Amino acid sequence: MKCLVVIPARGGSKRIPHKNIALLMGRPLLLYAIDCARAAGLLGATVVSTEDARISATAIEAGARVAVRPPALATDTASTEAVLLDALDQRIAAGEGEVDWIVTLPPTSPLRSPATLTRFVAELDAAAADVDCIMSVTENRSDFWRYDAEGRFGRLFPDAPRRQQDRAPLYEENSAIYMTRVAALRETGSVLGRKVVGLPISAFEALDINTPADLELAEALLARRAS
Repeated sequence: MKCLVVIPARGGSKRIPHKNIALLMGRPLLLYAIDCARAAGLLGATVVSTEDARISATAIEAGARVAVRPPALATDTASTEAVLLDALDQRIAAGEGEVDWIVTLPPTSPLRSPATLTRFVAELDAAAADVDCIMSVTENRSDFWRYDAEGRFGRLFPDAPRRQQDRAPLYEENSAIYMTRVAALRETGSVLGRKVVGLPISAFEALDINTPADLELAEALLARRAS
């Protein structure tokens, strides 16, 4: 099915200044997302959505197209959904027409592999008609505890087996890949739509860069893999 891949990369960031072009192994984070799309054969269907001149220049130099987003969509409170709809509307205004699916590929998941992206996109043709979103998740078999309203500390699932391997897995939304049916995005205003399917990926690929410590961890993991 026809899809548009959007790499959302605004310039503002509090914890890591200019996070989307922060260096990882000497390369801007943004390039990892662009290279992933290229290796998966999707660069021609990919746009980088940004308001920032430095990010635009980095994207263009890497061979990617840029969708210049308005300042109102570059604030801390601007939603991902509004950015995706803007990219879709720019595509239509350019005479390229509507697509069936929109794929969100954040630059903050630099360890995501082209093989994983290819595997996800291959799911689109087989997606049931009522599925609005296919997103990446990470399996988790941890034993979660919490404080209740009375301040008592207890297991979230008291009847779960004590041995980790015997527990039913939980799945954590990790934000590495979202694939959303465009009709559902327009109808609901949500990247999740109404019905979601989760596809597990490894914890390595799911690493999300939010803090300087995350960047250091990604650097260490890549250096270890390279050696």
